[in-house]
Amino acid sequence: MSMTQPLPPPEELRRLLYTPVLSDVLDSFGLMHQAVRPFIRPLDESLVLFGRVRTGRYVATDTITPGSNPYALEMDLIDDLKPGEVPVLACGGPTDRIAPWGELLSTAARARGAAGCVTDGLVRDVARIRAMRFPVFHGGIGPLDTKGRAEMVEKDAPIDIAGVRVAAGDWVMGDIDGVVFVPIDKADAVFRAALDKIAAEDSTRAELEAGDSLHAVYARHGVL
Repeated sequence: MSMTQPLPPPEELRRLLYTPVLSDVLDSFGLMHQAVRPFIRPLDESLVLFGRVRTGRYVATDTITPGSNPYALEMDLIDDLKPGEVPVLACGGPTDRIAPWGELLSTAARARGAAGCVTDGLVRDVARIRAMRFPVFHGGIGPLDTKGRAEMVEKDAPIDIAGVRVAAGDWVMGDIDGVVFVPIDKADAVFRAALDKIAAEDSTRAELEAGDSLHAVYARHGVL
C-alpha cells in the first residue's frame, strides 16, 4: 500500500486484518513478542476485537478497607471509555483467583462504545456476555468476584499481559487465532505492510488453488 494513500478507517481495518498477518508483519519489524500467550482465548470465537488500548493492572489482596469502594479505579476506567477503546486488564495470569470482568462491566463498556475487553484474568457471567455478542478475550472462566481477592491499582499505565508489554493508546486485535498488540508508534507502518501482505496472500492462495507449486508461488510472492 502506498505511503501516500490514507489508511482505511478502523471499522474497515477490523474487517480486513487478522491476527496472523499482523503477527507476521510485527515479526518483520523486529517486534517478536506482540502476540499474547495462547491461554488467552475468546469467549465467542465468531467475534473480532479491534481498537485502542486502555490499561488496568490488578493485584491480589486479602483485605477490604471498611467504607472503601474496592471497585473505584475500575469504575473510573470503564466510565471514561471512548468509542473504539478496549480495556486491557493485567492480572498476572494465568490465575485461578483474580476475575475482573463480567456482564455488568460488559454492559457499561458497550454502552460507551467500547470495542471489547482483553484480560489475562478470569471472566464470569459468560452466557450473558455471549448473548450480548460483546468481544471478550480471557484467561479463564470462573464465578469469583474480585472483592476481597484483588483490586485494580493502576490505570492507563504500561502493563505486562501474557508476555506482551502494552501501553495505553496502542492498538489491539483479537480473533479466533489469539490477541496481538501493535505499538502506537509503529501502527501506521504495520497496518500498511499488513494490507500489502494480505494482497500477496490472496494472490498466493489463488495460484495454489490453480495447482501451482508452493516453491514456485513462494518464489513469486514470498509469503506462506
